[in-house]
Parts: sequence; structure tokens; C-alpha cells
Amino acid sequence: MTKKLVIIGGGIAGLSAGIFAQINGFDSVILEKNPILGGECTGWDCRGYHIDGCIHWLVGTKENTPMNKLWKTLGALDGVDVYHPETFLTFEHEQGTVHLYKDLERLKESWIEMSRDDKEVIEEFCSDIKKLHSFDIPTGKPMDLMTIVEKIKAMISMKEAGMIVNKYGKITLNEFANRFKHPALRDALGTFLPEGYNAMPIFFALATYTKGDASIPVGGSRTMSMNMEKRYVELGGVVETLCEVSDLKIDGKIVGQIETKDGRRFSGDYYLAACDARFVYENLLKGRYNDTKYETRFNDPVNYPLASNIYVSLGYEGSTEGIPRSVRFPLKKPITINDKELTHLMMTHYNYEPTFAPEGNTVITCAINQFHSDVDAWIKLANSTDQYKREKERIGDEVRQSIELRYPEMAGKIEVLDVATPITYEKYCNAYRGSFMGFLPTVKGKSLNHTGGIKGLDNLYLTGQWLQPPGGLPTAAITGKDTIMRICWKEKQNFRY
Repeated sequence: MTKKLVIIGGGIAGLSAGIFAQINGFDSVILEKNPILGGECTGWDCRGYHIDGCIHWLVGTKENTPMNKLWKTLGALDGVDVYHPETFLTFEHEQGTVHLYKDLERLKESWIEMSRDDKEVIEEFCSDIKKLHSFDIPTGKPMDLMTIVEKIKAMISMKEAGMIVNKYGKITLNEFANRFKHPALRDALGTFLPEGYNAMPIFFALATYTKGDASIPVGGSRTMSMNMEKRYVELGGVVETLCEVSDLKIDGKIVGQIETKDGRRFSGDYYLAACDARFVYENLLKGRYNDTKYETRFNDPVNYPLASNIYVSLGYEGSTEGIPRSVRFPLKKPITINDKELTHLMMTHYNYEPTFAPEGNTVITCAINQFHSDVDAWIKLANSTDQYKREKERIGDEVRQSIELRYPEMAGKIEVLDVATPITYEKYCNAYRGSFMGFLPTVKGKSLNHTGGIKGLDNLYLTGQWLQPPGGLPTAAITGKDTIMRICWKEKQNFRY
């Protein structure tokens, strides 16, 4: 008899698990609380504009890389063109503008031209990035299913990555940035991530980008999710939307049934929780099956921080041609948020996506990082609907004014479309404290690599970006696949890719 899988959550991890479940001969159903699938990989329409809510860049856009092959198996990039921006980010500073160019040699030359005194550290920086060009995110077997020989081969293949981890994993990004003498270079690198984070992520991010494997799928997040849903349904998968799971019926070590908020019940042989880890342990499992690895991290926001943001979306009556896609600039007038002064603003425009805006117009977004104390402030503020709404309106208006001060030609031509907060992510995606990533890397934090098994339960698996670093869409897609591999192993059947 064909085994049935019930998947909680229709984000990228749930869709990946569903697609591989169908490929491998299982029957499956995806239960999604929202009217559309995609989870946090989504976009929404507002006043004639389309706002992309997720993808800043996507690892796996280079042909024939392991991650690209996985996206194609999932149907994510079917019929999708890829946009390759000239710069990853641009940092404006009173003493110069720092470009993170796609062309690594151009990046190196432009930085040396800016600061001859930093030539040696710039060359070392670029050399270490280039070493990682041979590294690809592994998409094969998860480590727990590998033979000894396979583990040895995997470790050998990750030699360069291991060297970078050892070299930069135990120093903060600020400590690394302070090796640069030029203030523009020092500030650009030092503010790439918040204080306390280790220096390692910037090397992996820039290595992936400069080797051409981290560009932007045209159509954005919602198109990508819809493509995966189409692939899933074509393979025979079943989708149930507006279907929020509220309870698990457990008998001994077996989950026997799922109940939704509207009283529906779903039964299967296996259950996959492709959703927020905290929501699973606290809301669905009622704190009865807690995992010490997660508990340690959820209770230590200093060493295991979670990232959320304020996402301000704007419509501009004009073209942003000539402005780097993502640019960070100093504010002429700081914006105060949660009693903290925001002195710089990161702005991204979608001039390359003409269908995102009325003809002749452009969508602009600004993401403002929010962390533990910020989220506490938003939770408190959300108790008053009026105060919460007024604060969102104030922030949106001050962001609009800041852009108009930086780009006077835009004055009077910008309207605020939407302001999302950590509360928004929590409301729509059950995201713990509004987090859109897993635990972020710090010097004192330890990487979490989890199989997704729930101690005390034989047929419930956690899957998604919470299982392993660095989180994000690639991890969600990989772990969805890995969970089906583990079920195939348990069922003693070969896994089909």
C-alpha cells in the first residue's frame, strides 16, 4: 500500500518535500494556512505595484551547479530568466563609494585604487574569496545517511571551505574590518552584519556572487513559489490552503492525526513539519518533546540571534536607471526606531522588473534590520492597534523623506505602499519573533546540524531552514529533499532524484 505524507506548511521546504515525496512514489498533501503557497518566499500586490517580499539574491542561478540542478528538479526556475546585477551592494561614504562588484578582479582594482595603503589586506581578502569559487553547497546525501567513505569524500571536497571557516569563524566582522585603514572600506565591511557576528558569511556570500551563482530570478519570489507548486500538483500532489494546523493527535510514539483550526482532520503514515521550529515545539507539541539543541539557542539571543526586519515598500513615478540595484547611504537626518538611531538606509530598486510597477514607474524597498530588543518593542506596541499603525506610518514617511533628501529628483514622486514589521512575519507565517532566517552565526555560537527527528516520536519530522546553517531558501529546499531521503531509507526503498 502506498504510504501517505502529510506536510505542514507550503513554503519552500514543504514544496521541496512534497515534490520529492511524489517523485518517490508517496501520496502527499500540503496543508498551508495562507491562501497561497510559498511561505516567506512570496510577494504581494498593492496599488498597481508588485512587492517582492523575499529574494535579495538566489544561490543556484549558475547553470550546472548542484544547487541549480536542485532548483530545476523542483521546477523553481522553469521559464525564468536570470538578472545579473553589476554590483552585489554599494556602500556610500563621505570619503568614497565602495562597490561589491560581480567581477572580483574589478572589485580588487577599485578598492586598491581607493586605498593603496590597504593593498595587502585587499589582495588577501580577494584571494580568500576566490578560493571558495571551488565550493558548492552540498545537495547530495545528508551526513547521517552517508557511509564512512562518503563522509571522507565530502570532507575532502570541503577543504577550502573548512580553511575559510577556521580562519574567519572565530573573529567578528568588525575585527576583520578594522584591518582596513581606509574609513569607507572599514565601515562598509564592518556594517555588513550587526556587531558580534563572525566574519565568515561575507566570504561565502561574495564567493557565490562573484562566481556567478547568486543572481536574481526574474519574476521574483512569488513566481518561483508558484512554479514549484505547479510542479508539485503536476506530480499528483494535493494542496489544501486556508488550512492552519492547530493540534497533533499522538498515541504513544505515533502521530495518528492532524487537526486544523476549522475542525478538519488529516491522517497519514508520516508527518512533516515544514514550518517554524518554535511553533512546532511549543504550539503543536505543547512543550512535551522539547529538544535541548533548540532550547539552548532559543534562550540565548546574544549568541544565537534571530533576524527580522521592517520592510518598507514604495512606488516611484520614474526610473531608477543609473542607481545601483542595492545601495546603502548615510542619512542626512537619522530615523529613530525603538529608541535607536538609524544612521544609514539600505535601498533596493526593481527597475529591471517592469511588470512590478505601472509603466514608467519603479518599485523601491528598504529593509531595516530588527533584532531581539527591537522585536520586544514591536510586540509591546502591537497591543495597541492605533499606536502600531501610527508607528508604521511614521517610519514609512521618514524613509520616504530620507530617499528624497538623497535623491532630490525623486521629491514629490514617491508614495509609501506598505510597511511590514516583525509582527507581520509572525502573523502570516507563524515565524517566531518575526524571524526570516535561522540562527545567525556569531563568534561564540555553534552551528546547528539537525536530522529533523523528534525524540519520542517515530513518524514526525521537522524540516526546513532551521535544521542547518546558513538558513534561507537553499537550505529549505535541500532539507525538504533530505527529509524524504530519510523516509525512503526508513522504508528501505531507493531514493529517486
